[in-house]
Amino acid sequence: MPGGIFQVCLLVITAIVNQPLLFPKENATVPENEEEIIQKMKERQESLRLQQLRWEQEIAGQEAIQKALEKAAGLLEESKERNVQWDMWTAFSMVILLLIELWRQDFQEGNSQDTGGEEDDVAVLGKAFKGVAFPDKAALVSFYEKRILGTTRDMARIREMVEGFADDLLEALRSVCNRDADMEVEDSIGVGSMYENWRVRKPFVCDLIVPFAPPEPYCFRSQTWCSGNSFPPNEQGYGTIKVCRTDEDVTGCICDKTKLGEDMLCLLHSQANTTRPSSEMEDLLCFKNTQYLDADQVMKWFQIAVTKAWNRISHKYEFDLSFSLLDSPGALKIKFRSGKSVAFNITPVVQYENSDVYFISHFPRSGLAADLPSSTHWFLTFAVYERRFIQLVSKTLPVNACHVSCLQILSFLHEKQCSLTGPSGLTNYHLKTVMLHLLQARPSQDWALEKLEARLQDMLKFLEKCLHEKKLYHFFIGNGKVPSELGFPIIFQRAEPLNLFRPFVLRRDIYRKTVDTFHEMLRNMSALINEYTVPTPLAYTNGIHKGSL
Repeated sequence: MPGGIFQVCLLVITAIVNQPLLFPKENATVPENEEEIIQKMKERQESLRLQQLRWEQEIAGQEAIQKALEKAAGLLEESKERNVQWDMWTAFSMVILLLIELWRQDFQEGNSQDTGGEEDDVAVLGKAFKGVAFPDKAALVSFYEKRILGTTRDMARIREMVEGFADDLLEALRSVCNRDADMEVEDSIGVGSMYENWRVRKPFVCDLIVPFAPPEPYCFRSQTWCSGNSFPPNEQGYGTIKVCRTDEDVTGCICDKTKLGEDMLCLLHSQANTTRPSSEMEDLLCFKNTQYLDADQVMKWFQIAVTKAWNRISHKYEFDLSFSLLDSPGALKIKFRSGKSVAFNITPVVQYENSDVYFISHFPRSGLAADLPSSTHWFLTFAVYERRFIQLVSKTLPVNACHVSCLQILSFLHEKQCSLTGPSGLTNYHLKTVMLHLLQARPSQDWALEKLEARLQDMLKFLEKCLHEKKLYHFFIGNGKVPSELGFPIIFQRAEPLNLFRPFVLRRDIYRKTVDTFHEMLRNMSALINEYTVPTPLAYTNGIHKGSL
């Protein structure tokens, strides 16, 4: 019974639950909401899929950027490696260039003016020298004895007479000058061929240089082409001389080197202090409106001073004194009543610092300073050091060495050839420079008297080589092998070598004329020497009379 009642109740409850009418009306929308949920789920799924795609794209982009960065880092590393390799190559190249430059300087100092052995020199000679009949030793000795040695015995007497008169003239010059306003003149110095005992050309002319200095409180401050300032090629070998007060700053103020502008004023130097009256600087022989010493003004002052000095002492002498050459302001001539005359050159110079290098305005008869850039440019002369070098080397040479004889013979031959065919670009200074280079390059024993013929050939071969290359370097400038005993200024030893044949590069006409004259001299050499040669005993030619040289 109780089980039946339970079954009935369960049936009733099931019927009620399964009866649709028993639920409210809104429950009929449940299926629609399910579809909306499904639709939203699909939309959510699509959104998640799109977001996943974006994330995948972003991840791919980041990976691409990472790869690009890694690639850039690799390229940078490779670039650094290449730069390191390039820097190493650059450094290696610089080392090579430095070694080449050092070799070039050594070559120019010693080997560029290469004298070499006699066998090496033969290869340098041109066709003009081949086939030339060179005089033998006997002819050269006889020629030297008759034509050169006999004519040079009066040089010592002429030097003594000129030096004595020059000292008296300069002493008179000091007395007529105003010590408070005029330049102060020092004692004269003999230079050149007359004082190196190799001059052969008559008339014998002594060359004297006279250092001078400005009156107190002024001083000279010089600048050369190798002192650090830029000089154009045509001004190499020159310098300028500035007249300054001794209390001025040696280094100078920047206002003297830079244009400050119209509205700017130097606090150290007022306009009143920096600007000097034009007349004051002209009285100090400066170029107009500058502080630079004017060579033309100096020569005019010196001529006037010499004239006044001569007027004071002329009564003491039985000869006349006059200026002999218009183009050489320091050329003087002594005229005796007998008609004979003695010429000499006396030229004012300025000392370079505390050395024996001098600034000189004119080179009488040498042509070395024919084309001055301006009258404020002064040429530097090393004549005192050249004389000292010859004296120093002569002490190490054999007795009666032939170096001076070679230079005298070569100078004579060149002078004779120029008298026949006209002047050339070669000067006696060029010939002396050749001898100086050979004196430094060859051993002392090579200059023995019996080797006169060989050394003369060396000089001719060396000169032809220089003419062919258009290069003959100044003996002192750029020569690091100058003996320390001379006390030569180091600034000129470290300078670039100065090519004395540079005008030949610029003037082809002069170069052609010079080469033709040189070759003509070679061809006429035997004839010129034989003209002054007399038969000589064999014993003489074998060296018995060695004392003649």
